[in-house]
Amino acid sequence: MKLKIYLFRHGQTYFNKNHVFTGHKNSKLTEQGYKDAKEIANALKNKKINIAFHSHLTRSKQTLKEILKYHPECKKIIEDDKIIERDYGELSGIPHKKLLQKKGEEIYKTLVKSKTIQKMTGFDKAHAIEMFGQDYRQIMRRSYKAPPPKGESIQDVEKRVNSFIKNLIKLMKKEKVNVAISAHGNSMRPFRKYFEKLSIKEMMKLENPWDKHFEYTINVPDENKSSKTKQSSEKN
Repeated sequence: MKLKIYLFRHGQTYFNKNHVFTGHKNSKLTEQGYKDAKEIANALKNKKINIAFHSHLTRSKQTLKEILKYHPECKKIIEDDKIIERDYGELSGIPHKKLLQKKGEEIYKTLVKSKTIQKMTGFDKAHAIEMFGQDYRQIMRRSYKAPPPKGESIQDVEKRVNSFIKNLIKLMKKEKVNVAISAHGNSMRPFRKYFEKLSIKEMMKLENPWDKHFEYTINVPDENKSSKTKQSSEKN
């Protein structure tokens, strides 16, 4: 038996449109965001969805609502913040363009003082040194281990997403269900790393679209076939 996971990102929000660090702040879908959600809905309308997941954030719920218009068979909708967007901490709500050099220097000093920079290695450390003073936004987006002040690193996000995946697979195998997941740009990265067997470097280069979905298969032994094989073996 082949069970399916349908993973997608919420549609464009007002914060996305205006290039603002969103994190756990609420920002509703724009008109384009609804179009994005409907694109996914149309692509999934002939699929079967039994259980659906969303975070507590409005954009995740609004997107899922569009998808489920075609799925009366979906009888269970679950809110789980293990799939929520990365927490950008003190950067949340700040427009990218307003994250000036001065702010970058202040945050850099904070990271050095907390020994975050010193703990970074390899790609992360080289990238941080190269990019500070040029574009702090890119460091926060592309660094795996470095968190924004009072926020989460991608490594932190991956830990909670992997916990969610572990429980999800158990649920799917037990209940024999297909699932839809209305996720976020940064929480989708570890999902895709896990199912597409990506390296950290490959994951950090991902750009997750607002209007596409990703489909993954979970293989579960067919109990009827297993039973027949067992009976046949016993007769022989």
